[in-house]
Amino acid sequence: MLAAIQLAAQHIRQGVRAATEGLIGREQLAELIVLAAVAQEHLLVVGPPGTAKSAVVRRVAQAMGGRYFEYLLGRFTEPSELFGPVDLKKLREGTVETDVSGMLPEADIVFLDEVFLGSTAILNTLLGVLNERRFRRGHTQINCPLRICVGAANGLPDDEALAAFGDRFLLHLFVDAVPDNQLEALLSGGWQSDRLPVRQLMSLSELDTLSQALPQVDMETVRPALANAIRRLRAAGIQLSDRRIVKSQRLIAAAALLGGRLQASEADLWPLLYALATREAQQHGREVLRDVLQLSSNRNLFSAVEEATLQPLSRASRLVETAQNCLMRVASGQVLDPAESEAVLREIDANFSQDSMPPELLGLRGLLAKQLTPAT
Repeated sequence: MLAAIQLAAQHIRQGVRAATEGLIGREQLAELIVLAAVAQEHLLVVGPPGTAKSAVVRRVAQAMGGRYFEYLLGRFTEPSELFGPVDLKKLREGTVETDVSGMLPEADIVFLDEVFLGSTAILNTLLGVLNERRFRRGHTQINCPLRICVGAANGLPDDEALAAFGDRFLLHLFVDAVPDNQLEALLSGGWQSDRLPVRQLMSLSELDTLSQALPQVDMETVRPALANAIRRLRAAGIQLSDRRIVKSQRLIAAAALLGGRLQASEADLWPLLYALATREAQQHGREVLRDVLQLSSNRNLFSAVEEATLQPLSRASRLVETAQNCLMRVASGQVLDPAESEAVLREIDANFSQDSMPPELLGLRGLLAKQLTPAT
């Protein structure tokens, strides 16, 4: 079982890399999509328009090969635009049924932009789909294959009813425009990504392998540390509802599985930050839990870990993969730009001393440094 889990996690990592090729600074979003999908929870993305939210979700769906549904909601969006029209033939027979062919109830992955603009009728129906994976409308009652719904909005709502709906998205991610120092990479990557087809390197069955293993994850070791972290958040004035506290265990278990393990540890506590509802709470929570998060790492979700914790150890997995990619290109006969190797070595040395460097990274650093040493 463990071997199947590790293989599935590896393929999912490859799929995330393929999906985010050319999308600068959006690896974190793609990784949280798969984390939420494994945990069978949902993700809310908050940020300005034009920050590639829909592009990332669409490309992850293509990499998985699942049925995908996306829609931009507005004040006047009708329920039939999401869930399907009433079946007129059945209506003439006196039965109110919905034709869901190709609509949201049949999708594996759903993206709803401006999700808080939906009407009460739409949001009430969505609650059943999100919470129970079941669509109910008139005489129509069907189970939904939904793995994850990603909702997007420009900001969090002030209305209490809408805030309660937003609370059904366990993970909250706040995104910004790409910073000035990455504009060249944004331009280059955007030019390439428009022409690059997404390779399907993972599958829904591999996602299901991890989801089905979720109840088998041993949480006993990490539970005291999780309880202590929540106490510290409460003492700092950061509140989590009982429901979110209990459900955060699913995120921690999913992180362990995506790391190729059946036992959760303190290295997997980092998703707790994404369960905090506001940007301010996440930033404050990072400071409160700084020492707890020092152990955070995940070789298959390193961008999500690094962005959440801002800890050196969380960067190790990304640097390992970057160094491995450089060395693989050399092994395949490509000529490596010395400036690229030097940049990787500088970042490694800026984050770790020789004594604190993880052994795997230390070995890769030595191999990469040899590429810069002229042959004698």
